[in-house]
Parts: sequence; structure tokens; C-alpha cells
Amino acid sequence: MKPLILTGWLTPDFIKNDFADLLLDLAFFDFVWGPQPSSDELVAHLGPRLASHDEGTHWSDWGVHRKQSENRKHPDANLAEFCEQYETVELWFDVRPRAQLKLIWLLDYFRSYPEIVGRLKLRLVDLDMRELEKFGRWNPPAVDVTERELATASAAWQAWRSPTPVACFDLLSRDLSALPLLKPVLIDLLEELPSSSTGLGASEMRMLELIARGYSLTNALFHFYQLRQTRIFGEWEYGYLLDGLAFGPRPAVAGLDEELRTLDRKNLRDRHPAYLRSRLSITEFGKAVLAHKEDFSRHNPIDRWWGGTHLTNDNLWRWNPALVAP
Repeated sequence: MKPLILTGWLTPDFIKNDFADLLLDLAFFDFVWGPQPSSDELVAHLGPRLASHDEGTHWSDWGVHRKQSENRKHPDANLAEFCEQYETVELWFDVRPRAQLKLIWLLDYFRSYPEIVGRLKLRLVDLDMRELEKFGRWNPPAVDVTERELATASAAWQAWRSPTPVACFDLLSRDLSALPLLKPVLIDLLEELPSSSTGLGASEMRMLELIARGYSLTNALFHFYQLRQTRIFGEWEYGYLLDGLAFGPRPAVAGLDEELRTLDRKNLRDRHPAYLRSRLSITEFGKAVLAHKEDFSRHNPIDRWWGGTHLTNDNLWRWNPALVAP
């Protein structure tokens, strides 16, 4: 029987190449941006389908090739029970932080189902999933999932959901080699905490740097990931960070379309052209922040989530690069 693929990236090639019976792109939750989903929400998502499930809120809604699957008659079970229909369940999660967070979530979940763990294979995708075909890498190494992988994942998952970044910082001194792509992700995530000197994270500082160099269009800031160098957020999250840089009491960026001040963040249809209309420049205050002569957070409100940590001006955990408590 062909395997079941659990992944964090919609890759139809799994099906096109007749590699998998079914592909589950577990895309409902975003563990990078905003408050973390509650334990009840997570249990409901991976549990059996109930009448209370809206479209998209159950794991089975995210299957590719579901109608042709050999196991298409079992969509209402919980995920672990569904996995029992397969001899092999492969976990394909690449180097992106969003993918690694989903991996540790799933491994923590399967730790409660030892009868499934023996069927799990972890594919070590040490590059962006989009580049697999280009580099002829459709057969990355597959390793068995053991207690080492499960314990490492559970520790990291609980740390990410903690109300402070302390547990994540402490993980850096632990042996995380069971999940070799995890430690670089943790470092990148920690670098998105506000800097002890500027009050801004790595992505915000990189945007200021690029704008100061003359990159005035949002397309470059949001999409040119090799130029941007940071990899934590997606297009809309970079937009929200840019809103904060431009619309505070003392802005670091000028030229962001004024309509974005009042548009709801869920109104992606109207936000997109507003970003495209923008012509950005750095303010004198922004130059001072970029030079580490001013602290953005001393003049502007901070209100965002880093895992389970709610970052505010009164609860501003910082990165030095060492953890600095509020």
C-alpha cells in the first residue's frame, strides 16, 4: 500500500508521481503568528468529526486526492485512527519554521498513540519543499520515529506554547539532534524577539535596512526571501509588521498607504492593492533606530504574540543575543 503523507506544504507532486495514497496538508493552524490555539481547539481538530465542525476545521478537510484514496471511507475518525489504515505514515516537513512547528505538534500528538509510532517515518527535508524537484531530491532520507524524536518534539512544543520564551531559550543548551532541523529554527524564532537595543525583531530591522537602501516597494520586502534573509513570516505577517513600523505615534517608515490604517486585517482583498500602492521611505527616527541610537518600543506600542508569549510594552522580552527578561 502506498503511504499516507502528512506535510506542511501543498505539493501535488506526491500524488502526480504516484508516490502516496493521500496527502494531508495540515494548514488550518498557523503557529507562527497570533495567539496559540487552545488545547481544546487542537484536540477537536485532530479528533473525530462532529456536527460542530465547520468546513476546514477538521483535519480531514485538508486532504489532497481524498476521493481517489483507498481509505476515503474513513474521513470522520480521529487522525490516529485514520493512520491505522496505513502500513507507513510519512512526515514531510522542511526547514521552514512554520513547518517545523507543525512537525513538533504532530509528534507530540502521536506520542499518546504508541501503536501508530511504529508506522511513522520522518523524512529529513533539509531545504525548502519548493526546491525538492528542482534539485532532484524527491527521496530525502527516511528515519524511524523513536522516543528520542517524540521527547524532543514534546519538549519543544510545550516550550513554544509557554507564556515566556525561557523554555525555548533553554532548549538551545539541550541535545536536539533527534530533530536536526529544529535548533536553527529556534534561533531564528528567538531573533524575532525585540532587540535589547532597538525594540524590534530581526524581520522588522531587515525591512528598515532595505527601505533605507532604496527598496521602496512592498513586493521586494514581502517576496524576495533571498534578499530579505529572514524566513519566519509570510506575506501578510510582514505587512502587519510594516503597519506597526509606519502607523505608530513615532513612525520609522513613511509612505505606507493610509487606507491600511483602517482596513481590517482579515480584509486581504483590499489590503493587497493598498500595499502595492505604497511607496516607502525611512524616517529620521527610523534611521536612528537602524543605527541602534533609538529604541522603537519606547515611543510606540508593542502588541504581538511570540508563541505563547504576549509581547507588550510592559511584557517586552528581548533578545541580545541572549534572553533579556522585561
